[in-house]
Amino acid sequence: MAGRILIVDDAPIIRLMLKDILVANGYEVVGEGSDGNEGVQKYKELKPDVVTMDITMPEKDGIQALEEILAMDEDAKVIVITAIDQREALMEAIRVGAADYIIKPFETDRVLSAIRKVFGEG
Repeated sequence: MAGRILIVDDAPIIRLMLKDILVANGYEVVGEGSDGNEGVQKYKELKPDVVTMDITMPEKDGIQALEEILAMDEDAKVIVITAIDQREALMEAIRVGAADYIIKPFETDRVLSAIRKVFGEG
């Protein structure tokens, strides 16, 4: 069974790029969200295996959404995505419980490496 993934990012182009990478490599993108509120709501609805979560978003940032998702499901697997200059936010996300991280601009290999690691595929 293909891994079920929810993509949460406020930039439509980033969501599209991630979706293209994941679908081309056999993963199922079950939903998308454009901010932390949508990410939490879609997590409740869709129960994905993995979430990719941008850290910097309007309304509710990725760290707040990560905390809410982990409060609902302590086994949730969330990979945070952040820009290279957001080291403090990245460290906070890891402390909160992010499963892995991807730095923008990202390479296909790094995205797949993080996804495979979280799925226990390598």
